[in-house]
Amino acid sequence: MTVVSIFKLALFFTLTSTLVTISLQQEQPLLLNSAEQDSVYQVLSSINSATNWRTLFPDDLCSYPPHGVVCDYFTDPTTKNVTVHVTELSFGYVSDFTPNPSCSPNSTFSPLLFTSFKHLRKLFFYQCFTQTQAFVPDIPTTFGSSLEELVFINNRAFVGPLSSITGNFTSLRRLVLSGNGIHGAIPNAIGDLANIEEITLSRNKLSGKVSVNLSKLKKLKILDLSGNGFHGNVPSSVGNLTHLLKLDLSSNGFSGKIPESLSNLQALDFLDLSFNRFGNFGVPLFLAAMTRLKEVHLSGNLLGGEIPEIWGNIGGILGIGFSNMGLVGEIPASMGLHLRNLCYLGLDNNKLNGKVPEEFGFLEFVNEINLENNNLSGRLPFSANFTAKFGEKLRLKGNPELCVDEKLSHRESVGELKKCSKPDIPNPVLFIGVSHSGLLSSSSSFLVFLLFWGLWILLA
Repeated sequence: MTVVSIFKLALFFTLTSTLVTISLQQEQPLLLNSAEQDSVYQVLSSINSATNWRTLFPDDLCSYPPHGVVCDYFTDPTTKNVTVHVTELSFGYVSDFTPNPSCSPNSTFSPLLFTSFKHLRKLFFYQCFTQTQAFVPDIPTTFGSSLEELVFINNRAFVGPLSSITGNFTSLRRLVLSGNGIHGAIPNAIGDLANIEEITLSRNKLSGKVSVNLSKLKKLKILDLSGNGFHGNVPSSVGNLTHLLKLDLSSNGFSGKIPESLSNLQALDFLDLSFNRFGNFGVPLFLAAMTRLKEVHLSGNLLGGEIPEIWGNIGGILGIGFSNMGLVGEIPASMGLHLRNLCYLGLDNNKLNGKVPEEFGFLEFVNEINLENNNLSGRLPFSANFTAKFGEKLRLKGNPELCVDEKLSHRESVGELKKCSKPDIPNPVLFIGVSHSGLLSSSSSFLVFLLFWGLWILLA
């Protein structure tokens, strides 16, 4: 082997060794700093002290984390140094698809959550604080600038004022506090969450008037304040939330008139204002302008008046809840003509009269109709095939003047109705347009037919 060949071979091995060394160095994972790692262990112990987390997960918690702990890399813009930090903490078993660490009945809320994780983007608790009372801690002003999701669901022992939770959350996109013990009024700071897309505060113990100005929340798509103790008027600033897809204010004490400004919510597909104390102003006519509506629920508000003729403009609706509203008059036939995608219709516990529209038979996708406890009368116009698909979801009792044909009386869904006393006579309208001469001609032909048929019988 020549000297040149030996030199080339040595150079090849040197380069290969260098590349391998560089590659190995690059593959070395960055480790979570010891203080942040220790904080994760303490938080895990606070939600389930029966598990020895340090023994179960002895290695770096960013390289080998338990479910619910997520990390990410960060580069210092000045030094270009790369570090790793915890960005998501999720606790409480939801399903096999999201097997977060389960919480024990005596879980406690660790204050380290708001002091030790400067880069936290998501904090999630599901059914963790259910027995031992956990109080909302004071949140330092230095925490929260990176937080995007704050989610507490079904933690009934998690208590404290809502004002303590809304910190310096300038990046917050989702605020979901549902089924907890949160109380107090909605603080004005909520109106400053310019990047927020969802505010769900349902099933807490919140109260007072909603006086916060919501006009700045230009990105908001979901506003759910249901199941609390709010009262007073709905703020007209809700009408400025032009990107809103869902508005749920149900099961509160809102009163006055449903604000006309809601007509500006052209993107809205779910509206639930049921079980409040809105006044006797009738079904709002501005619903006709909300052409993307898929569900509208106004039940439990004594709005009164008749069902308006607005259905031609909002024919895409899937569900209507108009129960216990003091409605009078007849059910518009236009509902059956225009609401071809309707799946649910609730008109029960009103003062509606007249007949059930035959046009309801055109509703091929409907699977639940509730007309109970009205003053409806006459013959039920539904066919056997139409009633067969409902089972117990066709509710008609409480209409003593409503009757059903003999052929339908055995159906479970209409079994409580009385049988109609007179047979169903064909509508004379079917003969409109036939001339008198045509009728005579038809009768004459029929008589000739009978004569020949009788002669055939005699001669046979």
